[in-house]
Amino acid sequence: MDFSEFKIVRFNCKSFPPSEFERQKYREYNLTPLEVECETIEDALSLVEDAAAVLVVAQPIPALLINNMKRCQVISRLGAGTDKIDIEAATGRGILVSNVPDFCVEEQADHAFALLLACTRKLFQQRPLFLKGHYNKARDICRPLRRMSELKLGLVGFGGSAKAMARRANGFGMKILATRNDLSKQDAFASQLKIDIVSLDELLHHCDIVSLHLPLNNTTHHLFNRSRLLSMKPGCILINTARGGIVDENALANVLREGHLAAAGLDTFQVVDVHAGHSHPPDHALLSLPNVVITPHTAAFSKESSRDVSFGGIENLIAVLSGSSPPARNIVNPDVLNTPPQ
Repeated sequence: MDFSEFKIVRFNCKSFPPSEFERQKYREYNLTPLEVECETIEDALSLVEDAAAVLVVAQPIPALLINNMKRCQVISRLGAGTDKIDIEAATGRGILVSNVPDFCVEEQADHAFALLLACTRKLFQQRPLFLKGHYNKARDICRPLRRMSELKLGLVGFGGSAKAMARRANGFGMKILATRNDLSKQDAFASQLKIDIVSLDELLHHCDIVSLHLPLNNTTHHLFNRSRLLSMKPGCILINTARGGIVDENALANVLREGHLAAAGLDTFQVVDVHAGHSHPPDHALLSLPNVVITPHTAAFSKESSRDVSFGGIENLIAVLSGSSPPARNIVNPDVLNTPPQ
């Protein structure tokens, strides 16, 4: 099958340039995507009107854009999260939405655990003291630190990245609790590592560290509001490598400032657009606190994850254009397979 005849629009080509792995797949299938970077949705409207497929990293794909897709068969997300894509609108038009859900579970777990260690050992709080020669002060803030094997880790969500996080925590001798939608579901992995599956309330009550591993949707938006943050164990540490919108970041700043939580390690944000095309110093109370460790949404990054997401995303696209379907785990809206396009 000659795929050169299909018009494919590849968004975010400046902010997330195609990797060599991605270009390798283009050559393999004789693809020549239209590579674009759009400042506004209006800029994208005419580009997608006659496109057979769309490849996207961070570009929002709202209903306005989807409703202008006259020939599109698939929106292939080069990543895992699909909160920026209007799934309902795509399903209504018979457009399959695909992703690569497991491309960075190891990297996310590595990053989350690095944030965990930085917070528990107060690494970033020691640095400015050290540079000023305040060695005794640096040692003093470390005297109340806890032994890792004495701490309880709570995993909110129990998918691939959470289980990878659990393997790392198990190596440190930590007690692990987890929560998910179906608390009664049997899980051999949880049994093997002696992980207790409990309610969210119980997890927050008992855990010294809470790490988020769940998608952003209508149910999870601001799941961690002020009330829930205050329900966490006093002195708890919050780690978020999932999505910024899961946490009310204004409330988090206040709860940290008030001293109820000990620290936070954050890789994702709602208040700061780390994917903006321009660079300027971010401004939010959360970012000025000394007990907050921050990174600009880099938990997914590695050479291997770049390979896996490029290969997976393009294979999803090729499957649809070939008249087939991607692997079931990569289909975000399976109902579209039975929905005639509008």
